[in-house]
Amino acid sequence: MHVIINGERRDIPEGLTVRGLLTHLELGSGPVAVEINREIVPRASHESHLVSAEDTIEIVHFVGGG
Repeated sequence: MHVIINGERRDIPEGLTVRGLLTHLELGSGPVAVEINREIVPRASHESHLVSAEDTIEIVHFVGGG
């Protein structure tokens, strides 16, 4: 199915949860913030929130530095 991730149209498998999407994108480790259709998806909901066709998704991956 097609979604928009960080402004780029992508084809992903159907039936993914937010956690499954992050794993699919190889972002499974480390803290991330996810917004779907302009609504923040709380980390506690990543396992249950399903991604739908044509969703607009913004993912921010935090990296440390100093």
